Amino acid sequence: MKVSIEEISKEQEEEILIRCHEVNNKIYEIVNKLKLEDLIFLGYHNDRIHRLKISDIYYFEAVDGKVFIYCKDEIYEVKHKLYELEELCKGRKCFRTSKSTILNMAKISFVRPSLSGRFEAVLDNGERVVISRQYVPVLKNMLGL
Repeated sequence: MKVSIEEISKEQEEEILIRCHEVNNKIYEIVNKLKLEDLIFLGYHNDRIHRLKISDIYYFEAVDGKVFIYCKDEIYEVKHKLYELEELCKGRKCFRTSKSTILNMAKISFVRPSLSGRFEAVLDNGERVVISRQYVPVLKNMLGL
């Protein structure tokens, strides 16, 4: 595969063009990675507002009417509802794991079956997230199983 980069003037709009013989899963994966960088969330922590890239987010969780963003070392509050975040993250390898959690697939180290038809995902930072029975088929589909 040939990769070309062309520098353009500031007046021109930046674009990425993919020329391929067939649009397959590999092409979709490349496009999703490019789109992944565009999504930014505002997270609130210690009276400060932080810009958080979706690629830095491990998962979202709703607790007591508030929604939190969990990153590698920090937790931020977000002003969106969980269903709004789910809609914003569509097509970006994020999926609902339970009624209160949305997980970023890119941060999963491995998954394993758990009790009663549930699965457990171990994330890159060592945290464990339970995937409810209801959402296991979504996980399997995303993994291509």
